[in-house]
Amino acid sequence: MAELHPQLAQDCLQLGRFPLCRLLLMDDANYPWLILVPDREGVTEIYHLETVDQRLLMEESCLLAQCLAVNWQAHKLNIAALGNVVPQLHIHHIARFRHDPAWPAPVWGKVPPKPYTEASRTETVDRLKQALDGRCEFFV
Repeated sequence: MAELHPQLAQDCLQLGRFPLCRLLLMDDANYPWLILVPDREGVTEIYHLETVDQRLLMEESCLLAQCLAVNWQAHKLNIAALGNVVPQLHIHHIARFRHDPAWPAPVWGKVPPKPYTEASRTETVDRLKQALDGRCEFFV
């Protein structure tokens, strides 16, 4: 596996992996916030991936987006590959709600992160496992 950028390792819990990407949970319970990280060394942009990996990334991203939209009944999904701070290619998938603390602004820097409690993290992971129904290999 490609080495995970230290900032992602610090800020997230590694939940599992799809065929291409690692699945991370941002430790911020203000929002359902998941991150896909393609398991490829030295990739900083989507176009750096081989064509077959680009397609696989899109499939995994759409699957995760649908999971968040349906199972969390999000009002909107924010999906982005920014990389201004962490150059390793990673794609944020954030379920947004009209009542969330940053709505309608972007989540970055709006409110302090709210770390998951053990119970809320377990509940979120169990919900994801059920929603993804074997399409992701979970580590936790």
